Amino acid sequence: MNHLPQTTQRRLQKIPQTPSVWEGDRRLVAGLRGRISGSPEQEECIIWVDGSQGVVRAMDVAASDMGPEAVVRTLLRAIETPHSPAQPARPQKIVVRNRELQFFLRGALQSLDITIDYAPELPLIDQLFRSFEAVEDTRPPALPENYETLLIQTAHDVAKAAPWDVLADYDIISVEFNRWGIDTLYFCVMGMSGEEYGLILYRSLESLKQFRQAALHEKSTHQLEQAFLAQDCWFLNFEFADDLEEEFDEYDDYPYEDDSDGELTLPRYGSIHPYEGIRPFLDEDEARIVYYAIQAFLRFFERNQLSLTDEIIDKIQKHHRFTDMSENGQPKTINLKVSTLPELTAELLQGLEVEEEEEDRVKFPLGDDLIPENSFLSLGMIPWNTLEQLQHSPKTYYPSQHATPKGEGMPVVVVQTSRPKAKQMIQTLQEAGNLQGLCFNPGEDPWQELIYDLGILQTGDNSLFIFGEFMQDDPEHQQARKKWEQRCQQTGGYCGLVVAMGVTGNSRGNPNLKDMLAVFEAQYLEPKALAMGILQLTPEFDFE
Repeated sequence: MNHLPQTTQRRLQKIPQTPSVWEGDRRLVAGLRGRISGSPEQEECIIWVDGSQGVVRAMDVAASDMGPEAVVRTLLRAIETPHSPAQPARPQKIVVRNRELQFFLRGALQSLDITIDYAPELPLIDQLFRSFEAVEDTRPPALPENYETLLIQTAHDVAKAAPWDVLADYDIISVEFNRWGIDTLYFCVMGMSGEEYGLILYRSLESLKQFRQAALHEKSTHQLEQAFLAQDCWFLNFEFADDLEEEFDEYDDYPYEDDSDGELTLPRYGSIHPYEGIRPFLDEDEARIVYYAIQAFLRFFERNQLSLTDEIIDKIQKHHRFTDMSENGQPKTINLKVSTLPELTAELLQGLEVEEEEEDRVKFPLGDDLIPENSFLSLGMIPWNTLEQLQHSPKTYYPSQHATPKGEGMPVVVVQTSRPKAKQMIQTLQEAGNLQGLCFNPGEDPWQELIYDLGILQTGDNSLFIFGEFMQDDPEHQQARKKWEQRCQQTGGYCGLVVAMGVTGNSRGNPNLKDMLAVFEAQYLEPKALAMGILQLTPEFDFE
């Protein structure tokens, strides 16, 4: 295929053409290494620049072995949805520096009335990449020269001591400075869970507590990210060679050390602050504070390790002295007080216990196999006199919760499927103790950036089943749910589930009385009643 679909051609032809000249190219991302994650040897930056306005209209990163189709995809974005402040437009001319790409674009864009030219140099893109390289060259070093060797050795000592084998993230250790503008630092050791290894040096107790509180209660990716960036701390993180073989070139400033298990570790120092975000370097003042703080922590850990292994760590308080030569070359004694904080640990553990209790309320995983495939699902209402007829019908299964007739009728969720599948669904609900509750719980798909209402049924044995996913930004759904919830308020919280047959017949979407094989009365539940928070869609991958 060497041309665009006719429908795409017609859509692009409707976009106004301007007398502009664009430059397009693909280059290795080495010059952008500080701005783009990935492997510079295997990735290229595809870029389209409007020479008339001097703006980048579109930019993507693609694998180096990807064909010229990737360049066309980025170009179409540059035409239809360019980066702000550019507006949708077709250029009069395109200039590239690759003959093969020139011929390919001529074939792909032949219906768009765009001239495709060749030039051995592209001044705008060349200048842009030179500026990227200049920024990279002026980026501050990860560690200041005076402390680089000391902090690298300190990181190696931390990896060798492996404090995460002894201390959990709630076993907080304080280091009192009372100098250099620092009062007390609070050490949190990460790694006992086997996920992330390192030390977090909180600059305030308030920041430590706020982050832990947010981490326990915030469920969405966006909320957790906000909580993470709101921390006020320095950090030392470790990553192991098995995960980083392709990324070592980015950190030439760091020598790679063997830890006690013979694996390479890559230490990373940095800072997090609500105003700065994540900063992957330390200045000299910060490096001095972090160095002595970690040295005091290590000395305390090594000399009290036996006591720190206790399940409940008692109050331990020690003073450690160091000689600092950084001020005018004159030796100066630094006295740092290092302490365990049993009361703070107990407070943090109490928060964990409360969270675990809330999680234990959901004792069964969400099932997604209750509603038959190809069912017709709707929110509606059944008048009370109709419900009375169904309740006395020998053909309708009707387990009642003794709902009192209030309002015009009972709000219901209607599931219409085939007769055999309806019978099987009814049997499953009967075996689970019939229906107990129904709610709409917030959910998100972080991969697609979608927010939706997740319909959930709770059965008598506390099993939970998904009955539907509804987009939150769908106005039709929002209107139907709003009306449905108003009716639930009128009935005092009673609602119902109708299981009907006839999905392929004339009554599809509007089942008759004879189609309704079961009516389950239930209580309408607020999401907090199930204490599930915002549910995330987790993708499943099959590997052969």
